[in-house]
Amino acid sequence: MYSNSIERLRTIMDELRERCPWDKKQTIQTLRQQTLEEVYELTDAISDENWQGLKEELGDMLLHIVFYSKIGAEQNQFTFDDVIEGVCNKLVARHPHIYSNADVENEDQVKQNWEKLKLKEGKKSVLSGIPQSLPAIIKALRLQEKTRQVGFEWDHLGQVKEKVDEEIAELYEAVDKGDQKHIEEEFGDVLFALVNYARFIHVDPEHALEVTNKKFIRRFQQMEVIAGQQSKLLHDMTLAEMDALWNEVKKQER
Repeated sequence: MYSNSIERLRTIMDELRERCPWDKKQTIQTLRQQTLEEVYELTDAISDENWQGLKEELGDMLLHIVFYSKIGAEQNQFTFDDVIEGVCNKLVARHPHIYSNADVENEDQVKQNWEKLKLKEGKKSVLSGIPQSLPAIIKALRLQEKTRQVGFEWDHLGQVKEKVDEEIAELYEAVDKGDQKHIEEEFGDVLFALVNYARFIHVDPEHALEVTNKKFIRRFQQMEVIAGQQSKLLHDMTLAEMDALWNEVKKQER
């Protein structure tokens, strides 16, 4: 039989690639969108703290890693073992405080050393490696985290709050002037500043916004239920009537 679960998964992948019409047709390009969907399903499970779902989605992600590695081997590019060996070597090289004689005192120093080592490995910028296709809020957070490692950071929360207030004032000024391109630019600056503020108060802005999204969905759908119980449709109601329903739903949640 199989010596371990990974060996079994790789054997199944070999069999599917050889015998299944769908699996035989897949390329790294055709798998890309499916991989993105799997990542989002994984993040949903994490956000919901759904441990059973997390286990299943991690399995799906592992399948994709094995699938890409199988295609890589077929193209004489790399093997699954190459992938594993590469990440092992990277982890050892970037943790000299564990595997060598470097000294660190805290998490920040670990991150700073990580960025320095990446530059030594040939990265041209501290910001290298941030995917261009990341959602904008996550990308803003990662940009700020990266530049923080080289000291490009406000000293205290008060400065960050002042920056938020400054950007909001500039947005209002742009709105008053009616320059749409300038409005969009200033709105982006407000969001970037708010992401920075979130970082300083130890809030994950992406998660916080998703929590609010889910709360809005839950409350709005409950409004629809209550309206239905009253034999009404929301689009037949006035804004004041819908606002009253919204407040009723909020009251029920308390």
